[in-house]
Amino acid sequence: MHEALTERGLLATRLAPHLVRPVPILVPLPGGHSPRELPARAWRRAYYGAGVAAYDAFAGFFGGGRGMPVHRHLSRDGARHLFPSLRPDVVTGAIRYYDGQVDDARLVVTLARTAASLGAAVVTSVRAVGMVRQAREVTGVRVRDLESPTGEFEVRARTVIAATGVWSDDISAMLGDVGVRPGLRVRASKGVHVVVPRSAITGDAGLILRTPTSVLFVLPWGGHWIIGTTDTDWQLDRDHPAASARDIEYLLEQVNTVLDRPVSTSDIEGVYAGLRPLLSGEAEPTSKLSREHAVVEPMLGLMLVAGGKYTTYRVMAADVVDRAARRLGADVPSRTADLPLLGADGFAAMWRDRLDLARRHGVQAGVLEHLLERYGTLAPQLIAMIHAEPGLAAPLAGAPEYLAAEVAYAARVEGALHLDDVLTRRTRISFETPHRGTESAHHAAEIMGSVLGWDAEMRAREVEHYLARVEAERQSQKMPDDATADAARLGAPDVRGASPLAS
Repeated sequence: MHEALTERGLLATRLAPHLVRPVPILVPLPGGHSPRELPARAWRRAYYGAGVAAYDAFAGFFGGGRGMPVHRHLSRDGARHLFPSLRPDVVTGAIRYYDGQVDDARLVVTLARTAASLGAAVVTSVRAVGMVRQAREVTGVRVRDLESPTGEFEVRARTVIAATGVWSDDISAMLGDVGVRPGLRVRASKGVHVVVPRSAITGDAGLILRTPTSVLFVLPWGGHWIIGTTDTDWQLDRDHPAASARDIEYLLEQVNTVLDRPVSTSDIEGVYAGLRPLLSGEAEPTSKLSREHAVVEPMLGLMLVAGGKYTTYRVMAADVVDRAARRLGADVPSRTADLPLLGADGFAAMWRDRLDLARRHGVQAGVLEHLLERYGTLAPQLIAMIHAEPGLAAPLAGAPEYLAAEVAYAARVEGALHLDDVLTRRTRISFETPHRGTESAHHAAEIMGSVLGWDAEMRAREVEHYLARVEAERQSQKMPDDATADAARLGAPDVRGASPLAS
């Protein structure tokens, strides 16, 4: 826990304050209201309260509490005042605590750009297809360029680090059986989330609920709520994990146990699924597996890192890179704990002066706030694009929460090469709109095409692929189980024709 809390504090205050913000979360206290149940209610409040108090204490000690208010006990009326959609008959009160919330799409691209600004070569459209070996040592990687017909080529390195998540076993398999030390055993756990509009649930905080198989969160996300997650074993296509009707029904069934107005499938705006890389053996349920990370060296010249939590990405990277550096005779300690990501340095001052900045730049205050929360101190770069091309100030068709300038910026600066990249990986339009981005596709393709030089045929092809992807996802979400959902999702091939080992 201490690693996660320390890293949360670093992200919120130093590394990415423009991307991380505190969100209040309620832990509802269940139970009846008769006098006979008073001792049980008191015990539950003390039990949950002690856990949250310990969480706050650890956060304060390890620095993770910086920028996060402490927890507070609430009566039933207090809980319903903060979250009116709570059923009054199933809760006796709640405990409110705070955690950090981040847009992972923005964090990932910001991390990559920060690395590039420090000299890293970031190549997102190649796939590792094999290891280059000399005797019993790895000396490089054989890769395939997915955007070019040139085929495969070799990248030589004194040390190869593979941080490939649920594809870690594939990397190990590339070594064969000769001279290989034990590596990592990684299992994929599928997590499914549904997105509904803020109007579907009335509340000013999130919820956390214990379910029979996982922990369920109901979290505010701009003009939406995110409800998730599931935690089930996944052994099918890892490139595009598919949500089934069973997954969606499970989430709605669980959340509706505490809501005064049930959420139905007609409320759903979007659905998405991801895979957790968990370290373990064969028998345990994925919900019981460790969320810790490990670093191993199955063969000289190759290091694998897997497991871990999203919050502890920096610790994982420091562990494996420091180990590789020592092997190469460069025992230089990591400095990433003190290295703000792009857009972070000076963010507090820019946010404080945002109204004055909006006037000076000639943009609405709400527009500047939106850009600051997504790009930090890089927001003036997008404003400069708007001044140079005023049409980019318009909202994106079908997604008024985003500006046309953000699509152009993604293609020009952030390495987006396909429509998928913008609608699913630079923004979250693919699950934040009921149409899943289909009404934005043509406008976004026109903007990207003008930046990347697409002709009319290429623009049409990109739109066609994206529409096929959305339709395949919709069909998969109607299927009764994982196998049929996976088959339906595979009806739309990846635009790059490759797995995420490419990135």
